[in-house]
Amino acid sequence: MASTTPTRREVVLVGLLFFFLLVVFRKSDAGRIHTVPNPLTGNSHNTTSSPTHLQNTQSLNARLTWGSSPVPQTKVLAHVPGVSNRLSLCRRTHHLPGWTIFDKLYILKGIVYIVSDEPKKVPNVTMIYSKGYFIQNGEEAVASRLPTDEDIRVISTKEAKTLFGTGAHLLDGVNYFINDPYQFVTHYYHWSAELWFGFWRTYSSLDPSITHYGKTSLPPVRRLIFNHLDAYHWRDYASMNQWVIRSAFPSVTMEFKDDWRDRAEMGRPFVFDRVILADRSATMQSWNFARFQRTAASPFGLPGSVNWWMTMRNNAIQFTGLGMNAGGGTTSTPVITYISRQEWGRRMLIKEDHEKLVEELYKLRDEYGYEVNVVAAEKMSRLEQIELAARTTIMMGVHGNGLTSLIWMKPSPRSTVMEFFFPGGFAFDYEYTTRSLGMTHYGFWGSQSFTSPSLPEPKYVEGFQGNSIPLDGAEVARLCHERLSLTEEVDD
Repeated sequence: MASTTPTRREVVLVGLLFFFLLVVFRKSDAGRIHTVPNPLTGNSHNTTSSPTHLQNTQSLNARLTWGSSPVPQTKVLAHVPGVSNRLSLCRRTHHLPGWTIFDKLYILKGIVYIVSDEPKKVPNVTMIYSKGYFIQNGEEAVASRLPTDEDIRVISTKEAKTLFGTGAHLLDGVNYFINDPYQFVTHYYHWSAELWFGFWRTYSSLDPSITHYGKTSLPPVRRLIFNHLDAYHWRDYASMNQWVIRSAFPSVTMEFKDDWRDRAEMGRPFVFDRVILADRSATMQSWNFARFQRTAASPFGLPGSVNWWMTMRNNAIQFTGLGMNAGGGTTSTPVITYISRQEWGRRMLIKEDHEKLVEELYKLRDEYGYEVNVVAAEKMSRLEQIELAARTTIMMGVHGNGLTSLIWMKPSPRSTVMEFFFPGGFAFDYEYTTRSLGMTHYGFWGSQSFTSPSLPEPKYVEGFQGNSIPLDGAEVARLCHERLSLTEEVDD
């Protein structure tokens, strides 16, 4: 019987074969493309397992190619309800005019293209996009801002194939496309509490599970695109806009009208992987704007987490060095911050009423141990303004830009904003912003206070912009103590 023990020659041959197979498989695996699902979109992105590359990195493919296949259709992920469609809100929430999130939105020669073989399901383009002109009052001005085929079009896949050919160059990741002039952009309130506020409320509707600490599955924004303004016209005089952007998304890139023109003049199609499109003129036709005169109010027609803003708030205050738990709560020492405009020269309290308010606030400090700050925002650095706002429990002041920093306060049962108006005057700017964050707002006309839902109609009365605004400081102090002691929460 022949021996079953392998010979030395056989052992060597098997060993060489094993080594050869090991080398071949390692080389094959090193170049293999793996697909990793994107936690937001569910789409797969190409990655390589080579040791010279990071895991889960995106493919460097700069082109979306469909070849002989149909052009990928544009998908509307979220759209805000408009005035004309408010009665059908429950039935058509994701197909209504306003702030819009698209997947696969195309641009060619400066024209925006929505590709769809079901055009009736696409929102009316007049409530998505405009010509981006300055906002002026009057029917003629409104009509002049309406888009034409030179601005935006809805086309079929067949038409798209003729226009675009076999592919389009990819603007990858998440993009924020702002089709607005600089008219309102260079202002802390309009940038932070409208443009950025509205953007994040729209985008965050895709993650209804944002936590109290701001944790979200949403990928950061890759680029901001402004097609009607240059690189100079987005910063505000107080340099607060820059802080908001750099703290929220430190890696974001920004493109302006020259970059938009560059892409248009190339005559080649581009496609947004995902884009949040904002248009102030179009948003002004929404139902919530009709009620509150705030463009940022429109996205609140979308679903979302009660903690939707905490991602932005926590990023901004941690940029100062504070922890995300700063401010709010019912156990820490309350902080009252009065933002004075007495040296601003416009919209100021009567001098004696200002002095009485300060006196009454300091009485609260001495009697109850509250921290009281009387500050002029224009004399504070950006870091100081955001730090103080983040720690503040009650913020107060005459209607004005300084109150914008209420967006850095931490919502709690005691968190309150008190706004002083000339009697008979009212605007929703800071009232709606406060309420949308889950905090309480009180307006004051002298000794009379009011809060939601019992609010006056918006009105800019004579004296609204003046320097003789009356106020009962003792009544303000009384309400402060009532809010901080939570007496309204006591169950009789």
